[in-house]
Amino acid sequence: MIVWVTGGAGFIGSAFLLGSIERYPERRFVNVDKLTYAGNLGSLASLSEGPRYRLARLDIADVEALDRLAREEPPDAIVHLAAESHVDRSILGPRDFLRTNVEGTFNLLEVARKHWGKRKDRVFHHVSTDEVYGSLGPDGAFVETTRYDPSSPYSATKAASDHLVRAWARTYELPIKITNCSNNYGPRQFPEKLIPLVIGNLIARKPLPIYGKGENVRDWLFVDDHVEAIWAVIERGEPGETYNVGGN
Repeated sequence: MIVWVTGGAGFIGSAFLLGSIERYPERRFVNVDKLTYAGNLGSLASLSEGPRYRLARLDIADVEALDRLAREEPPDAIVHLAAESHVDRSILGPRDFLRTNVEGTFNLLEVARKHWGKRKDRVFHHVSTDEVYGSLGPDGAFVETTRYDPSSPYSATKAASDHLVRAWARTYELPIKITNCSNNYGPRQFPEKLIPLVIGNLIARKPLPIYGKGENVRDWLFVDDHVEAIWAVIERGEPGETYNVGGN
């Protein structure tokens, strides 16, 4: 079995690969990653390329490169984690978010459709975010039927990618599953994210960055628990369904 993991050198992607290669010794994993600023091969230093792992350095916005890879490494499953994901960066430069999150997802869906046909023994697992639902109040929690209300270029492009994945399932009968996760934390996280940023500032005795009035509500999810949840949905989830994943 060949499993593509897009964005495998990123924070969640590296946790997924490290845990999955140990968990499934009979499977081959292909890390499809452009290696942008957020990709860190040091996170995967313990992995060596061979019969169980390969790094395919390419941009998911390059559909021809994806098609070539599909002929070389025909995937039985695609776990799609690659995304531009920083809200502040999306406000400063939204075009990259459109290119990766929307066009890149479209390209992966088309490659899967082309190479899988109507086969139902495949899975396209799309990893999304709870930010597509907008802002959470002081009480309650998002559920799978919460109305979409994205409020940044990042969350808008992730919402668009969710809609594309569902449309390909309904129109082309592509076997898909979706998870929308809350904020992840854990080892190897890029230092611009909130928890490592605050820790780094504390160590350096710098002021702590507090967003707005400090009243934002977040559900924090440990990254290895997220990996467990992804596999639970891949293995036991219903095709075409969406599952929210949070720390609670």
